[in-house]
Amino acid sequence: MPNWIEAAQNKGYDIVARIIDRLHLALRCHHCGELIKVRLYTLMSAQPLCSACVRKQWILTAQAAGLTYLYRCHDDRHYAIYQAQCGHKIRRQFEFVERVAAGKTDLRCNVCHKDSEMREAAKRGWELLGPDPESDPNYRHYRHSDCGHEQRIARANLQTDRICCGGCGEQWPAAPSYLYAMRFTLPTSRELVKLGYSNNPESRLRHQLLRDADMPCEILRKVSVTSGQLAIRLEKRLHKKLRESFPDAVVPHAVFADQIKVKSEIYDIAMTPVILAELDALAEPTSVSAS
Repeated sequence: MPNWIEAAQNKGYDIVARIIDRLHLALRCHHCGELIKVRLYTLMSAQPLCSACVRKQWILTAQAAGLTYLYRCHDDRHYAIYQAQCGHKIRRQFEFVERVAAGKTDLRCNVCHKDSEMREAAKRGWELLGPDPESDPNYRHYRHSDCGHEQRIARANLQTDRICCGGCGEQWPAAPSYLYAMRFTLPTSRELVKLGYSNNPESRLRHQLLRDADMPCEILRKVSVTSGQLAIRLEKRLHKKLRESFPDAVVPHAVFADQIKVKSEIYDIAMTPVILAELDALAEPTSVSAS
């Protein structure tokens, strides 16, 4: 039909023939000369894409990003397999490679990066086991080569050797600690509750948290934990649960900044029964003492 021919030419193609059935056409690309198969409806209602031109652009973009395009992923059309300069094959989104080529982000080989992390861990006496069990991208899961103890460690702390084994170390990660709940009464008469951990909650309350020694406050509950390493893991898990379940109960820092020396982890007093119940639940199954 004349309008088919006109539409194809306006969109950069020549119609070569009907193929398969009456609803499909073979088009020749004006730019590269390759043939593509297109539905008639697509030609008349949209801009057909030349697969050869698209693939050529993928190859050029990969080269600009320092990669070699190999083939498109079979399970996800948004991804392709590339060969990095180190020789390893990597799987990346087309859009990500475009951003690398444009200088908007960096590219790294996961295999080489993991090898690097394993070497830096071995240098400090640790074995890299894998990603953080709690899915924090800044942490990794390690095993201490000396005693076999496993723990989460921030990669930055490992790199700077600011670490202590929670199994055989003598610093706070291995020492007994506590989870605690504290109540504060601000000069405005508003009451707040804080959930945290410390190896000495009484000292933390009186000598580290208070800006005004006369402000009414008390420790509501404390649960003993075998190590500081375990205490911080339990505390982070509880805070995540509370923030997700009761986001409106989180008190803004500006409310207590002049009275309490922390930036977060403070909740409205109405959360007290919830926090105490969480601490009681932790005490029972782990057979730790609560007071």
